[in-house]
Amino acid sequence: MSLPVPEGYQTLDDARLRAWLAGLPHLAAKLGGDSAAWQIEEVGDGNLNLVFLVRGPAGGVCVKQSLPYVRAAGESWPMPLERAFFEHQHYAIAGPHLAGLIPQSWHYDPRLFASVIELLSPHRILRQELVAGHAYPQAALAVAEFVARSAVLTSPLAQPFETVFAHSAVFSRNVALTRVTAELIFADPFEDLVRNRWTTPELDHAAAAIRNHAAVRAAVARLGHAFLTRKEALLHGDLHTGSVMVSADDTRVIDPEFAVYGPVGFDAGLFMANLLMAWFAQPGHATAQDNRQAFADGILQQVRLFWQHFAQRYDALWQAHASGDAWPARLFDSPATAAAFATERAERIRAVFADALGFAGAEIIRRILGFAHNLDFESIADRPTRAAAEAAALQLAEHLLLHSADIADIDTLLAQLRQDTPNHTRLEAVA
Repeated sequence: MSLPVPEGYQTLDDARLRAWLAGLPHLAAKLGGDSAAWQIEEVGDGNLNLVFLVRGPAGGVCVKQSLPYVRAAGESWPMPLERAFFEHQHYAIAGPHLAGLIPQSWHYDPRLFASVIELLSPHRILRQELVAGHAYPQAALAVAEFVARSAVLTSPLAQPFETVFAHSAVFSRNVALTRVTAELIFADPFEDLVRNRWTTPELDHAAAAIRNHAAVRAAVARLGHAFLTRKEALLHGDLHTGSVMVSADDTRVIDPEFAVYGPVGFDAGLFMANLLMAWFAQPGHATAQDNRQAFADGILQQVRLFWQHFAQRYDALWQAHASGDAWPARLFDSPATAAAFATERAERIRAVFADALGFAGAEIIRRILGFAHNLDFESIADRPTRAAAEAAALQLAEHLLLHSADIADIDTLLAQLRQDTPNHTRLEAVA
């Protein structure tokens, strides 16, 4: 490796990983047996890290290690190792509020920039399951619960501002991955850059039109400014369907290495955007045996359930945990002031919804015209079908960026989506 690394750091491989885990008694006990017999599988398929699944006779663990570069690009794109520290800090700070919604964190090594967390089995990655046409009706509710708990319980709505400021100071040092977000979501897709890519030549005109749209540029810059300046709560920071693992009866959110304090609507918007892209992609995954009509309808149901559950839980958690310095409960202890408080909470949720729609639009555009794409579209073998799905998604994204404040509620959005996408899989009305 030609890139400089701190003293003591070495990239884990099979032999090093066995020796390291064997030297940690509490982890070796979770695996059991002789370390030579442990089964090790490297499964990292994302853009950044090494990920190992290690199994022994007594159980298993998941090991995640930062590399000193972006894995998807190689050493030509250096990346600080410290991102592993911020993932560990997210588990430590937000974890107590998110029990049952994230993996258990068992160990962090600051020399190796490696974490050991619970091995989730028989869980699968939600994005891959959506591509395969497998439904997990509980997933959207669980992710909405994750976002709502994070949004309230890590914020000054529920905590003293001194605590929030101290935590925010920790994550303010997560500058490398915040830089990735600032560039890959809020800047790069709107410029003609070498590392951008799209389905060409089919989307050449759409890509140029978005890059040259002054109002779109202004809208996305406004969102970028909000992301960088509005420190409302601790965000996951990269909450897409590839950051969610599901089983028949369990859902967990993983990979919070992009964690930073920011606007509450950001996480919600990213997750809704990725569900919407899965919906747009469904015609490309249809077969003679399954036209994906019912499954596509189910995805829109998940979008609705996600937002409705988030809004309900955000409001309920705010009321139940109004012990912070923002909106102090003592100011709203009479019938008249309680009514005013209810009005303000409703207005706040409406503002978060508008933010979320705008962030969703930016996320869709960057997944189609930027550097990091997603499996939903990329796995569609037929290029005209893929391009048509992506073009329709881009039209929605532009609308969300320019008109998010005009969309009254989630039902209006879904009704408009069906109306504006007549060539998509025919869907029954979402009940």
